[in-house]
Amino acid sequence: MTTPGIQTALVIDDDPAFNRILCRTLALHGIECIGAHDATSALQEMRRHRPDAVILDLNLAGSSGLPLIAPLQELRPDTRIVVLTGYASITTAVDAIKLGAHQYLAKPADAESILRALTDAVGTPADEAPLEPMSVDRLEWEHIQRVLAEHQGNISATARALKMHRRTLQRKLSKRPVRE
Repeated sequence: MTTPGIQTALVIDDDPAFNRILCRTLALHGIECIGAHDATSALQEMRRHRPDAVILDLNLAGSSGLPLIAPLQELRPDTRIVVLTGYASITTAVDAIKLGAHQYLAKPADAESILRALTDAVGTPADEAPLEPMSVDRLEWEHIQRVLAEHQGNISATARALKMHRRTLQRKLSKRPVRE
């Protein structure tokens, strides 16, 4: 099975096992795949191979992968960029799309979701909107993420804005978001 329009992909993820497995999975679908584990090697591979698609982890060794979107697009403006994250939030999803990502997926994402994200039109929602409202825990997570983004990722400033102890905020941020 091949994916229309996507012949090569660059997977940027600092987890070597996940990177290797995703590359292998994409290869089974007829997509030649290149793996990169950090920003420097990602930009080198982008220059060398100029792939049709990029799958970018939001968290690269503790740093945001979002600043990579612009340089990746400069090297090849028509590259489709899909952001994957284990810490999904509405704030980071909006930021990723504003910066030029085509899709944003929460991990664990199966191969079909990733392949669909690579081929869907820009801004096409992957699924229907949920009928149930978000839980209180999920709303708290989303609010923390929004305030954190407003303070450019500064934990101390975010804790002050939330009137929360910094260590409490760090504990909350170290947990995965509540699933709906």
